Formats: sequence, C-alpha cells, structure tokens
Amino acid sequence: MRRNRNQTIFIILSLLIVVPMGFLFKYYTGPAHQWFNDYGAAIFYEIFWCLFAFWFFRSRAAIIQIPIWVFVITCILEFLQLWHPPLLEEIRATLIGKLLLGTTFVWWDFPHYVLGCVLGWLWLRQLQKIGYAKKSQG
Repeated sequence: MRRNRNQTIFIILSLLIVVPMGFLFKYYTGPAHQWFNDYGAAIFYEIFWCLFAFWFFRSRAAIIQIPIWVFVITCILEFLQLWHPPLLEEIRATLIGKLLLGTTFVWWDFPHYVLGCVLGWLWLRQLQKIGYAKKSQG
C-alpha cells in the first residue's frame, strides 16, 4: 500500500508540473509563441492525459497501453475538429471545451501528439520505477 501512496504523491507532483507548464505554453506571448501556443502545449496535453490515466491504471502493461490510447483518442478528437454539429460547436465555445476538444484541425498536431505520448511513456516508466524502488525498500 505504501508504494501506491508514494506513487500517488509523485503523480500529483507530476500533474502540478505539467498542468501549469501546459497553460504557460498555451498562453505564452514571447518569441516563437505560435509554436508554443499551438504545438508545445499539445505535448503537455498528451503528457497530462498519460499521467491522469496512470493515476487509475498502474500496471506494467498500462505503461505501454496508456500512451497508445491517449494518442488514439487525441487523434480522434483532432479529426472531430473537422465536424461542426451545433452541440460540438456549443461545447467548443467554452474555455474548457476549447482546451479539451480543440477548435481547428491541423495535420502538424500529430507529430507533437507522438512526441507528447513518447515523453508521457518515459515519464510513466520513471514513476513505475519509483514505485518499485519504494516497494523494495519497504
């Protein structure tokens, strides 16, 4: 049980790093702001969802499956941006809807989703190692 508590603490700390960094990138106004706003934030978006899913699913298999599912789901969401039914448009008009669903389809998002999921996978591997290191000490 101790391992889960320590892992939970590290997941929370990770989320406390990733979420502000994602917003910082999304609303950054300095040099290269377009890349940070559009693509850099997408990398943190992917990492966030990997960490969030890991909160609930912490097996070794999940470390591989989570980034794959995050990538698949965010790709589906990206393609949904080509569809503009009234309900989706109402959701996208809100800040939360805009942040979670996006508003504009862009092919260039996909390589950044891949990068975010790879970084998320590496992050999950480190969290899993921390959990096992704590277990072997306890």
